[in-house]
Order: sequence, then structure tokens, then C-alpha cells
Amino acid sequence: MKPSRIELDDLTKIAIEAAQLGGSILTDYAQKGFEIHKKSKINLVTEADLASEKAIVGIISQAFPSHQVLAEEEGLHTNHKSPYKWIIDPLDGTTNFAHGFPLYNVSIGVEHEGSVEVGVVLDPTRNELFVAKKGSGSTLNNKAIHVSATQKLGDALLVTGFAYDVHTVADNNLKEFCEFSLRARGMRRTGTAAIDLCYIACGRFDGFWELKLNPWDTAAGKLIVEEAGGRVTNYKGELFSIYGQDLIASNGLIHEGMVSVLNEIRASQEATKS
Repeated sequence: MKPSRIELDDLTKIAIEAAQLGGSILTDYAQKGFEIHKKSKINLVTEADLASEKAIVGIISQAFPSHQVLAEEEGLHTNHKSPYKWIIDPLDGTTNFAHGFPLYNVSIGVEHEGSVEVGVVLDPTRNELFVAKKGSGSTLNNKAIHVSATQKLGDALLVTGFAYDVHTVADNNLKEFCEFSLRARGMRRTGTAAIDLCYIACGRFDGFWELKLNPWDTAAGKLIVEEAGGRVTNYKGELFSIYGQDLIASNGLIHEGMVSVLNEIRASQEATKS
């Protein structure tokens, strides 16, 4: 049974409160300084990630003690069998944050029986709050948003990202980046998948693709794009799962063109291997 409108409103209210608290913690740490640790050569975690996650999980657990909570830094916080799962990135864009580059966010998605029903992304550096409830559209600071009307890949502004193993694996998105750079009007790399998805939703970008994403990277943003009229699939143009590994998000109009380019590149790579 799907959540009622009242239940969705309650979930959204808590998600916004949690994101705002997490965002305020990130802002405080950005001002006063913080310690940085390495998960791997280029994958960082800071005191701010951990403090934001602890505060966000605390709010959610107090409001909905029976719900599951999956967060980036500590993984699955509960073993409850609730149909609800909160999927949290307490600081999406840690590398940006660690370098003082002001583009990072808090991302919170609420999944019910495998379907994301609520998505909230807060960019504390710009005071931009993106919110979506399934079936109710997407908003930016309480104003309805919609994807762009760009119809051709050659007129599009695209965005992408690179996985943390970009230095060590062959399947690293560099060929895709080069190919799209030659076919689109422009290319960007922000360093935060949640913001990339939200910018698709509000028409700032026309298309986005990336490899090796995690559920906390995409749960909220996927819903925000779809509720804004956009399309989200895997590289083959098939149904996208937030537990999958590759994603294309677009305004829908250039989607098939992006799928075609990615499949062309992958077919060429497979041919080279054989």
C-alpha cells in the first residue's frame, strides 16, 4: 500500500528539517575548519560528513524509530523490517568541501517498498532547497521547476562526474567525456551528483551521465528529476535502479541521443577487447 498524502507530508517535513540541520552543520565546519581523512587515495571524509550524518540520523530516528536508515558513512544504521528506508548523503561533494569550493549539499531520499517517494536536496552555500514528493512535482525554494526544452544534443549543456577509481581502471568515463565534449554545446563537472540531478530538474543542465554511483548519490535526485518532467535510465535506456551502477538523466528530449552515444562507445570498447 502506497503512503497516503498525509504520510508523505510528514516524511517530507522531517526530511527538510534533517537536511537543514545537516546543512547548518556543514556551514559551521566550513567557517571554523575541520580535519580531513582519506578513505582511499582521492576519496575523502571530514569531521563535517560525520557530524552531519549523526545529526540527520538522530532527527529521523526520533521521528520514525521503526524506519530503516542507510547513510553513506555508517551504512545501514538499523535492521528494522519497516517498508520505509531513508537514504542519506550527509555531505555530497566532500572533495569540493575539503578544498573550500562552495558546491556541496545534503541529500535525503525516502524509499517505500523499493520506490523513492520523497526527495530533498539542500545546497547550503546558495540557500537552495530542492524537494519532490511522488506525484506532486518538484520545487526549488517552494516554486515549481521543470526540465529544459532543449531538443538537440548539439545545443545541450551536459554534466558528468568521475568515480574514485578513475586513476586505476580502464572503464573510467574519460572516453565518454571526450566524445560528449565534441557533440554537445558545453560540458561541466561539478563534483556532486545530487546537484547535477537537481540542475537537470530545474533546466540548468540538459543531460547528465555517470558511472559507479551509490544509492545515496541518486535516491533524492532521481525523484526530483522525474517529478520535474525529466527521464532517468541506465546506459541502455532501461529502467534505472538507485542500486544500479550507471545512470543517464535528461530533459527527456535528448535522452535517446545520449543513450546512442554511450552505447556506441561501449560497443567500440568491447570490439577493442576482442
